[in-house]
Amino acid sequence: MRAVHARLLTLTVVFLSSAMTLSPASSMPLNFSMTASGSAPSKSIVKRANAATAARHGVGPRPARWCGWYMRTQLGGGPEYNLARNWAKRGRPLNGPRVGAVVVWSHHVGLITGKTKDGQWIVRSGNDGGRVRERPRSVAGAVFRKI
Repeated sequence: MRAVHARLLTLTVVFLSSAMTLSPASSMPLNFSMTASGSAPSKSIVKRANAATAARHGVGPRPARWCGWYMRTQLGGGPEYNLARNWAKRGRPLNGPRVGAVVVWSHHVGLITGKTKDGQWIVRSGNDGGRVRERPRSVAGAVFRKI
């Protein structure tokens, strides 16, 4: 029975993490990769949660490289935006980083949600270490877009 409760809690946390948004001022990292028992969620639980997210947002199944797909769940867009570098063509260009901007590298895409006291930009993105995370990142060499 304890294992069933842990699995239900895991499914709930994984599902809610896909719909959770933080205020721009928040610098709390997102890490929903652990269950109540401290172990990683089973692949079947994660697969069901990803399918529920895809159905809710109408973005199709999650691809292997899914940072662009995650951004589609947050900001919309067609399947061409599953590829991170295609976000560099969406919206209008910005001269530099700012809260609310989409930040695009050649291999990754995320959303700037804040700035640390020491000046680093906080970025929330999917497929960052295999999960949705919000953390300080270097934006050197990146492109910034207003969507």
